[in-house]
Amino acid sequence: MSERADHPADTPSAATWAGFLLMCLGMFMAILDIQVVATSLPTIQRALAISPSAMSWIQTAYLIAEVIAIPLTGLFTHALSLRWLFVLAVSLFTIASVGCAFSDGFAVLLTFRLLQGFSGGVLIPAVFSAVFTLFPARLHPVATTIGGAVAVLAPTVGPVVGGWITQTWSWPWLFLINLIPGTLAALVTPLLLPKEGMHLRAFSRLDKSSLILLAAALASFMIGLKEAPQRGWASMLCLSLLIGSIAGMALLIRRTLRAADPIAQLTLFRRRSFAIGCALSFCLGIGLYGSTYLMPVFLGFVRRHDAFEIGTIMLVTGAAQLVAAPLAAFLESRVGALVLTGTGFALFALGLGLSAFQPRTADFGEMLWPQVVRGVAIMFCLLPPTRFALGSLPEAEIADASGLFNLMRNLGGAIGIALIDTILYGRSPIYGEDFRARLLAGDVNAAQAVGLDPMLLINRPPGPPDDATVAFVRPLVERASLALTVNEAWAMLACVAIAGLLLVSFARDRAPASLQVPRECELEHDAEKWTPAFRKDHAQKEHLD
Repeated sequence: MSERADHPADTPSAATWAGFLLMCLGMFMAILDIQVVATSLPTIQRALAISPSAMSWIQTAYLIAEVIAIPLTGLFTHALSLRWLFVLAVSLFTIASVGCAFSDGFAVLLTFRLLQGFSGGVLIPAVFSAVFTLFPARLHPVATTIGGAVAVLAPTVGPVVGGWITQTWSWPWLFLINLIPGTLAALVTPLLLPKEGMHLRAFSRLDKSSLILLAAALASFMIGLKEAPQRGWASMLCLSLLIGSIAGMALLIRRTLRAADPIAQLTLFRRRSFAIGCALSFCLGIGLYGSTYLMPVFLGFVRRHDAFEIGTIMLVTGAAQLVAAPLAAFLESRVGALVLTGTGFALFALGLGLSAFQPRTADFGEMLWPQVVRGVAIMFCLLPPTRFALGSLPEAEIADASGLFNLMRNLGGAIGIALIDTILYGRSPIYGEDFRARLLAGDVNAAQAVGLDPMLLINRPPGPPDDATVAFVRPLVERASLALTVNEAWAMLACVAIAGLLLVSFARDRAPASLQVPRECELEHDAEKWTPAFRKDHAQKEHLD
């Protein structure tokens, strides 16, 4: 790296800030794309005559490519420099978006979605690398706040943006909205970001076998998680995929730890602050992606809202996040990262737990305060762990660390959604059968629980119900059963947040890399890395923000 990159200017120029904001715009495009497309899958399916069984692969292809690209960000950054990596990634993402918009068949769309996912996966960790490489330690809270707010806001506004585009225009515009901002970012960003040298020889030293192992293991894992809720975790396909993925990852880890030029710096997990930060990122991913998945399921299938109405209700979370982002940066400098993170996970567990008691008729009013609590909590859970996971690392390790840190959040989200689907698919039939038996027995409480007028049950003629009655009651039972299983899923997410709260006790604040002692002294400190401690020296207190 250049001297400028190794030692960020104490007062970054306006051009550096503008370049960073354009990088955040690229990340926003990548995250938003997942949500806006999800709201319009049925429309795309009808337009391209895609079979219902293949429809979900429009999203799955993107997510698989994204999760493969994220851990490779460190390698790409070292080879291309942060500046040109972003330019190439955002250019490829924009071109792939145009290709998706003009696709005339499923195969073509799937190809461009893979390109979108791979390039989008690079954009996300690149932003968090920029926080710690472009700015001095005193500005890390500000830059982290901006990047974190953009990262969590995109999934929240995605449904309303996707619903509005689908209702107002047509499905190709879900992709064409990326054209102008993507082109602007690709053309202007290289003029603004600091110049760094490229090291293209890093590609010649690439361990191709490790790359194949990484891609195969992560792809198998994602596909296994996708199929397990419906096919069953013990089905031959899912067991083969998941066991193969675990075996591939074990072989990859063994190979990577012995490689002279590893594809990912797994030795970073020896640092306690980084390892705990990644574990917290994993827990946050389960809760963050799980909650943004559960709300549309409940509002769409139980409350029968359309995509635009769902997005409007979910904007509460986004508004709370925007308010909480600067508050998190302010409080971190006053109470410390650990206290704020613990408070965040406690609030997150509370917000998730409140939703576990929502009635079948819950709507905007009942969902308001749980959303507010979760929105505030998410910022407290995201920003401080990002700083104590990445802020204490040497400059040369930040790109690799950012990729692994963001990978853990995405894997958490994938596992969380798989667990949620397992609850929904597994528990809904049980509740449905219970309601059916109780209704046939004349249980008035069951009738009220599903939204059926008790008098219809009391005055029904003797004997089994006719087809018309069954057709009328079945949707009520299905929605009531789904509402109960959604509450169980909320409870599961709350338990994960509590686990995150417990993990905070094993972490500790670390001084930013720019404030650390020389390497010879650091080696002495490394021996104590895994000793439980909560003390902070005077320098850490002075430079916490």
